[in-house]
Amino acid sequence: MKEKESRLLTVIFAVVLGALLLSTSIAAPILCRPFYYAHIDALHLTETTPWTEEEIRQAYDEMLDFCLGLREDFSTGVLAWSDWGRSHFVDVRGLFLLDLRVLAGSVVLLAVLLIGARLARRRPRPILGRGPGFWTGTGLAVIFLLIAGWAALDFRRAFVVFHSIFFPGKENWILDYDVDQIINILPSVFFRNCAILILILLVLGCAVLIVGDGLYQKRRREKEREK
Repeated sequence: MKEKESRLLTVIFAVVLGALLLSTSIAAPILCRPFYYAHIDALHLTETTPWTEEEIRQAYDEMLDFCLGLREDFSTGVLAWSDWGRSHFVDVRGLFLLDLRVLAGSVVLLAVLLIGARLARRRPRPILGRGPGFWTGTGLAVIFLLIAGWAALDFRRAFVVFHSIFFPGKENWILDYDVDQIINILPSVFFRNCAILILILLVLGCAVLIVGDGLYQKRRREKEREK
């Protein structure tokens, strides 16, 4: 029995692939703690702050454990914090957990789609000769390269706009260095490097999807000509 093609399936696959690639790229700097640890020496944090590397790591780990839902009590080791600062990290926790849920959900949904499409003998129908991988890769690459270009021109302004979008109507992300001391070990350069890592992973993922789709469509056309 010949497989039926569906453009709707192409769109659904493209959306799910996009959610998976984006959430995975965002999760990378969050889950990879050594990425932060490498900044301790690179940014001379033990020299520019009164804390040892062990204390900095402990503060970061406790803060991150809270944001990842691994602990219910907020703390930053020996570093001082306030209820104002904690309220911001409660908001951050919501965003982190949302990203991880999207990542897990998109993995499950992609597996269900692949299995369901195979059982139903359906496959994505190319749109303008291109499959879901191409459209996911092209769409995300264009959007985020444009965002990256804008952020590169004025990262501070982009940083403020980012917070106004993801923390609408709130100012608790503006922390006092003396009251919420965790901000002393989270300089803007670290956040910039997180954004760069996310962009690199996104672009690489987009390239893999575009090239993979091109190879698949080429093989598909060759098989059709052989029939």
